[in-house]
Amino acid sequence: MAVDPIVRFQRWYAQAHDGRILQPDAMALATADATGRPSVRMVLLKQADADGFVFYTNARSRKGRELRANSRAALVFYWEHRGRQVRVEGTVTPVTPGEADAYWATRPRESQLAARASDQSAPVVTRALLLGRWRALDRRYRGVPVPRPLHWIGYRVVPDAIEFWTHREHRLHDRERFIRTRRGWKMTRLQP
Repeated sequence: MAVDPIVRFQRWYAQAHDGRILQPDAMALATADATGRPSVRMVLLKQADADGFVFYTNARSRKGRELRANSRAALVFYWEHRGRQVRVEGTVTPVTPGEADAYWATRPRESQLAARASDQSAPVVTRALLLGRWRALDRRYRGVPVPRPLHWIGYRVVPDAIEFWTHREHRLHDRERFIRTRRGWKMTRLQP
């Protein structure tokens, strides 16, 4: 029976949540602009299933602009205490507004206010200005739900390649690369 890389990822992800690292859901997200100039940053995984890997952000941020220009992205998870790494490559699509609303509703109020206060990736004169906007929004929405800004959305990386790396002695690490085909996933073992 063939290994389903999504099921394996879900198992590894659950095992990474054993309490030994601060944020096992942290992942490096690599994007590129229309000219191919790359950038990478850490984001948080919010969902991983057969449909893909989901994270949320400001669509007007640098990553949002790059994803509009070039819908390909790559992710990396690294769980040192487990001796494991997972690489994901794929096409990125926005989640539905309903999915974004549902996740927004689970966020702490303070984080909702921060998402509204910050024009992510844009210059700011002083931190005090940003904190002032946050405080003004805190007063404005006191006692009522904080609405999700339309530009605060989720993105789903739909994988066409997933690689699992396991640390081994003498740098003879295990690497298994899964490529999505019309017939399902095809696994190839790679040399370290």
